[in-house]
Amino acid sequence: MQGGKRQADNEIAQAAWLYYVGNLSQQEVSQHLGISRFKVLRMLADAREQGLVRISVEHRTSRTLALADRLAKAFDLSEVQVAPVPSKHLDDSYGRAAVGMLAAGYLERIAATEEPITVGVGWGRTLSAMADNVTAVTKQNLTFVSLMGSVTHATHTAPGDVCVRLAAQTGGRALLLPAPFVADSAEACDVVMSQRLVAEALTVARTADYALMSIGECREGAILFESGIFSEEQLQQLLDADVVGDCCGVFFKADGSVADIELNRSTPCVKPQEFTGMDAVILASGKGKCAATLAVLRAGFVSRMMVDEALAVLLLKEVQKGTN
Repeated sequence: MQGGKRQADNEIAQAAWLYYVGNLSQQEVSQHLGISRFKVLRMLADAREQGLVRISVEHRTSRTLALADRLAKAFDLSEVQVAPVPSKHLDDSYGRAAVGMLAAGYLERIAATEEPITVGVGWGRTLSAMADNVTAVTKQNLTFVSLMGSVTHATHTAPGDVCVRLAAQTGGRALLLPAPFVADSAEACDVVMSQRLVAEALTVARTADYALMSIGECREGAILFESGIFSEEQLQQLLDADVVGDCCGVFFKADGSVADIELNRSTPCVKPQEFTGMDAVILASGKGKCAATLAVLRAGFVSRMMVDEALAVLLLKEVQKGTN
């Protein structure tokens, strides 16, 4: 028995070494050890609980708290959290990971109740980073539901993948929206939305207790533009309408208004006006997300925000420009 435990501890230590010291991704650790990615996640969590891994967090609380407080007041939000970003780590991947850790902590906080809760989930790399860092939540009566349709290519950041990973890591369940991210036309979208399974999933999504969403940029070179999701005509609609960002399949102009384009009538998703009564949280990182994040904040349906320090500083500067 002791030999089996020692072997298990060795495997946990090996997984932790490869991930934290070897800088391998969880998928690479999975392939290296010949085990599933979900088992890697569990082993990394065990490594922390057993004290094999100690994570130190750079402490700049006063600065980030002050930033958070000023942003909360500027946009009338109930909560803002700002992740510290050391000057030597200004790349976007570090910021996404830092914001993902904040969001994982938030999920742990809201899940600490015996009551059943439903969490609507968007898509994107920051949400994927949140899923990577969820280790301390076990809750069977927790439901994750997609707030939007999915993409054709299976990726680590797709809505369905994020939902399934979160459910697997917490003991909850995943409810996916069986629809594409975008339909070919508004008429085609109406047909998709009329399907029973789509309607049932959207009913759950619209009545979720919480929503966790990330922000997408709408500009040349952005992932959304390079993904192959949109037709040339749809991309031109975004450019012609001066769209700066999207959130869960809804496209916004800089002033926070929803762009009056057919594309906004062609995405099966939860719309901004349907977040009433929901605790809507946006996650954003990277200076390039400034214009898109401002647009979504100005739309007025967001309750809370989690951002990295670099983006927080830039958002505050933009707010101050507008008041001068």
